[in-house]
Amino acid sequence: MGSGKTTIAFELSRRFDMRYVSTDDLIEKREKCTINEIFTRKGEDYFREVEAQVVRDACAMENVVIDLGGGAVMRDENWESIRRSGIVVCLTADENVIMERTKKYKHRPLLNVEDPKQKIRSLMAKRAQFYAKADHCVDTGKLNVKQVVEKIARIVEKCSGKAETE
Repeated sequence: MGSGKTTIAFELSRRFDMRYVSTDDLIEKREKCTINEIFTRKGEDYFREVEAQVVRDACAMENVVIDLGGGAVMRDENWESIRRSGIVVCLTADENVIMERTKKYKHRPLLNVEDPKQKIRSLMAKRAQFYAKADHCVDTGKLNVKQVVEKIARIVEKCSGKAETE
């Protein structure tokens, strides 16, 4: 949340001529309501169940860049799908950057709390061990979109063997 997943995934999909897929968008389409509404009406547990189904479906697609919701990595069943789908890049930023990037958005149900900065800190601590499972981590805090995309493009090209053959 606030690391730049949506923007970066979209730009990477353009860069590699692949389809952009957002698991959050797929969830909203499937449920015919916003993620905020799902959390409010049915709770986080229900949301995570739907998310697991959507992650499995998205990871089965070909020629896609997936913008995966930040909490999806907390389920082992999701990791099974994620691992089979391709290169996993975790985007990170420190809590101050995330707070600055997310403070104007009210559509983030996990941050609709009295102390959002504390919630960010708590979520980061809780999720760190899961984010560490990614093949690569890129700190987006001090980079612009183009720099992040270039950095990830180099990772992808190296992993696919294209960097050595060019």
